[in-house]
Amino acid sequence: MNRILPLSILALAILALATLMLVVVPGMQINAQPATPGLQPYTAIQLRGRQTYVSMGCVYCHSQQPRSTDQGPDGERGWGRPAIASDYAYDSPHLLGTMRTGPDLSNIGARLPNQAWHLAHLYQPRSVSAWSIMPAYSFLFEVKERAAPGDVVVRIPNGRGPKHGVLVAKPEAIDLVAYLQSLDRTMVAPAHAERDDGYAKSER
Repeated sequence: MNRILPLSILALAILALATLMLVVVPGMQINAQPATPGLQPYTAIQLRGRQTYVSMGCVYCHSQQPRSTDQGPDGERGWGRPAIASDYAYDSPHLLGTMRTGPDLSNIGARLPNQAWHLAHLYQPRSVSAWSIMPAYSFLFEVKERAAPGDVVVRIPNGRGPKHGVLVAKPEAIDLVAYLQSLDRTMVAPAHAERDDGYAKSER
């Protein structure tokens, strides 16, 4: 019984030290870094799209963290340079992801900037990528007899669209595509990040 209190204090002290060194200090170091030069804050429509991205669980199948060349062939896949902490300065929470059932999306806005492509892909992925296993998000669209002023009409290739009427994107679809188009971290990484992360030598 006499040892319970000292052991409890020791255990709490070890836990507090580990939290300080592994969570608090790294968090302070990362928060002190400015955003990567050229990275822009999200607009209101992009933030709404980001919320849709989260609510639909896109993060469960798509990552947003290109790896360095010694960890994988992400650069060869065209997914961009290795990610650095300052690339996520405006992300709260970050959406790094845990697996890649689909491709990494960190730079999808640079690779595929076309709104029409993204809208068609959301409505029916196999209309633009025959091999895709992504589910169709057709509930983000509606079929009308005729388009109204301001409607964004979506044309689906390969005969996979509705047989009658016109397909119109709902605001949620437009917001989501705006968020995807904003994902462009192709700007040059700061020199200090290259030194700290140790990938500059492998990239040159």
